[in-house]
Amino acid sequence: MKTVIKKDLVEAVSDTVGFTREQVSKVLESLLEKVTDELSEGNSVVLRNFGAFEVKATKARVAHNPRDTSQKVLVPQRATVKFKPGKAMKQQVMLALPKLK
Repeated sequence: MKTVIKKDLVEAVSDTVGFTREQVSKVLESLLEKVTDELSEGNSVVLRNFGAFEVKATKARVAHNPRDTSQKVLVPQRATVKFKPGKAMKQQVMLALPKLK
């Protein structure tokens, strides 16, 4: 299994649609920036059949320091981005499952 980086995606899309790598890179950067902007405003982003991105907040809580179990530590509230795959993505990934082993 290999890791696909942004450069690989740009090259693949460029070859598929016939745009230059610079054009595809600019579109991809703009898309990622817009998704990030929407999430930072508290909105969710849904790309039908691909998936949905949304921000979830975790509550502040008191935890124990793993190095010293008697010490309590306040873990502050934070926001995390969650991704839920769409139906088409789920189906394609499930079909690829035997190949991943």
